Amino acid sequence: MGRERQKGRHIKVIAEVNMTPLIDLTFLLLIAFILAFPMIEQGIKIQLPKANTDKLQEKKSQTITIKYAGGIFLNDREVSREALEEALTAIAKEDPQPPVLVRCDERVDYGEMMKTLRLLHSCHITRMALVTEPTK
Repeated sequence: MGRERQKGRHIKVIAEVNMTPLIDLTFLLLIAFILAFPMIEQGIKIQLPKANTDKLQEKKSQTITIKYAGGIFLNDREVSREALEEALTAIAKEDPQPPVLVRCDERVDYGEMMKTLRLLHSCHITRMALVTEPTK
């Protein structure tokens, strides 16, 4: 009997998307990226020296990492010293003052780190920072 009454009426079709599940998914992804970003940024695992320093500026920078076991990395990609020099020269041509972060394992010989700093100087890169772990 109830159906007979509705035969004459048109059933309203819902033509809109329910946004609540999409918003929930967006916030879930945002939280996941916020938690995962610091781990992604570190890249190569090394033992940084501990020191009190100022905060780094949030700006696009190049990162050079020197591992204790050997190996030099430019932005998480292993390179030779010659390839590093070529890449830094190309970077310096694009941007006259590119900021470079130097991450060096605390067990690496001082001379190895100085070779890298001399390489930066020969490529005319003067804006660099030595990355350390904050002391507790």
